[in-house]
Amino acid sequence: MLLIFPSIEIQRGQCVQLVQGEPGLEQLYSIDPVQMAILWRGENAKTLHVVDVDGVMSGRIQNRDIIQRMVQAVDIPIQVGGGLREYDDIASLFSIGVYRAVIGTAAVYHQDLVGRLIKDFGARKIAVSIEGKDGRIRSEGGAKEHEISALDFALRMKQLGVSRIVYSDIAEDGITKRNNIDALRSLATQSGMRVTAQGGITGYHDLIQLQGLEKIGVDSVIIGKALYDNRFPCQRLWRLNERELTDLGPTRRS
Repeated sequence: MLLIFPSIEIQRGQCVQLVQGEPGLEQLYSIDPVQMAILWRGENAKTLHVVDVDGVMSGRIQNRDIIQRMVQAVDIPIQVGGGLREYDDIASLFSIGVYRAVIGTAAVYHQDLVGRLIKDFGARKIAVSIEGKDGRIRSEGGAKEHEISALDFALRMKQLGVSRIVYSDIAEDGITKRNNIDALRSLATQSGMRVTAQGGITGYHDLIQLQGLEKIGVDSVIIGKALYDNRFPCQRLWRLNERELTDLGPTRRS
């Protein structure tokens, strides 16, 4: 069974995306990232993916305090990405209980940093994000193209001890991401690494496609907009149930 990561993006202290509730009940769904984490946990999320959008822009983690409160609020692992380019920033996240750091641009330019992190914290704590388009990787949020394929870059990371890749495929418009099954299959089979898919999930049919790749190593998927837009059948029941709740989910178990 695929592991689903609901994605929470934080910008200026608030959630970038909000759950689209039943008409007239939208006020149930908070812009507070901590409450959003509690909501997804209450809807049986087993883990969360958090993006520090401000960190992407600055190259340094900007919402550490909020992330710490999210970790304290729920009883599931949280992985974090966004602007993680400095050893001290990443170590600081681990010190507050973040389970895994997802490194993108820094892995392209500072591979010695990746090796040091693997050595100090272990392969389970580090994932490398790869954005691919037209057979080559991109960095800086997809803005800069590099003359190396996703597979060759993944194999380079594997030599450093990385065991997990977060892969997203950039569509022809150069902005949106697509669910590229062929690219995911090729990357997983040829690299022998664990792969988390990201981007392009529009509904249940996409999850069924991805499920077919689980046996070759594509074992998880990060979902953002589709969850917030209630694209999955079970979410109708959640929204109805939440009308009657005063507490949208469990917090950390004692």
